[in-house]
Amino acid sequence: MKWDAARKPSVPGALLTATYRQPGVVLTDRHFTVPLDHDDPAGESIELYAREVVAGEKARQDLPWLLYLQGGPGFGANRFIGKPSWLGRALKEYRVLLLDQRGTGHSTPANRQTLPLRGGPAEQADYLTHFRADSIVRDCEAIRPQVTGGAPWTVLGQSFGGFCTVNYLSTAPEGLAAAVITGGLPSLDAHADDVYRAAYPRIERKVAAHYARYPQDVARARRIADHLLHHEVTLPNGYRLTAEAFQSLGILLGGSEGSHRLHHLLEEPFVRTPRGTELADAFQEDVQALLSYASHPLYALVHEAAYGQDERPTAWSAERVRAEFPQFDAAKALAGDGPLLFTGESIHPWMFDVDPALRPLRETGELLAARTDWTPLYDPARLAVNEVPVAAAVYHDDMYVDTTHALETARVIRGLRTWVTNEFEHDGVRAGGPRVLDRLLALTRDEA
Repeated sequence: MKWDAARKPSVPGALLTATYRQPGVVLTDRHFTVPLDHDDPAGESIELYAREVVAGEKARQDLPWLLYLQGGPGFGANRFIGKPSWLGRALKEYRVLLLDQRGTGHSTPANRQTLPLRGGPAEQADYLTHFRADSIVRDCEAIRPQVTGGAPWTVLGQSFGGFCTVNYLSTAPEGLAAAVITGGLPSLDAHADDVYRAAYPRIERKVAAHYARYPQDVARARRIADHLLHHEVTLPNGYRLTAEAFQSLGILLGGSEGSHRLHHLLEEPFVRTPRGTELADAFQEDVQALLSYASHPLYALVHEAAYGQDERPTAWSAERVRAEFPQFDAAKALAGDGPLLFTGESIHPWMFDVDPALRPLRETGELLAARTDWTPLYDPARLAVNEVPVAAAVYHDDMYVDTTHALETARVIRGLRTWVTNEFEHDGVRAGGPRVLDRLLALTRDEA
């Protein structure tokens, strides 16, 4: 990698729109064009955006590359300021590419405003079949020669980014110098039903731990849910807040600070008004920021599709499996004296009714849930002969990714070294700062 007087890398084929500085780093906006369907390279194309980051003092150096694959699906890459969290550790030796995966961030968007350009719900659903891990990995391989000049790169996959990394190891290991996975080892063959049958008991444990820490929240959560069962509440952005939607705030409990954030949210939910007791404006504002899918609709649309690998439809798996765990039913909980159980990382059809960002996409979601032509995402035979140095952090009671499934996959991938820890929640690579990435890189190098 050579730098000219304007400090812009001279890499053929990549469009550079801007190079600028933040504290301690130099950033460059990168834009790429890739096929929508990599099996039809002459067909329609979409745009990808990525942010290149390099330490300021190393900006002119020829460095190896680290590609970061964000969790999700459906989220753009982190917008860091400077070099916090794991990024500071990575910048000690790498030039980092923060990729907005297709459909997210500044890449060609896929949302309620843009998807109607495809046509009706059937055309939209067909389009969205190209937004799973396999297509994301093929994007990475398409842009890698433009970024690295053809050299393999190290990949850091967080959560769903780890699912993408396992697909990368299955389909294009020649593109990888090393792979690091944090909270993202998927089951290689589990149906979505298997994933959620394992998930609900974990979620229940997280809720019990929250109430043990904050016992005062038991009554507060019951009171809010009871209010929602007896009153229609529409948040300022048009989101219809139901008891089930309120329960889904349990997604917070999978993060290192989530229990504390949930507690603070529940502290002062009500206010007295001339019309009687109502949910406070401040509470409603905070809740809508947490529940709205306006910034990441793909999370709702293709979340369960990330588990589709055969002719079986996902068929709103989280909703169907939830019926097997009646303790999560809000009305039944309130009819007794037990605590209200929150739910976690799951997508339900009612979300497409209550959220204005998803409402126009309800039929598209139904068609994706009914699809029976999903193709396998992972190749156990190829993983069994893997030669890429790979290490994975497995969080002992991760609310989002089942530990048993993760360890089963770890045993299949030849040479993979695991770091099993209960020190962190699902966001350990953020909360643990440089230490998590440092440990995993050391494992890929047999230095730990």
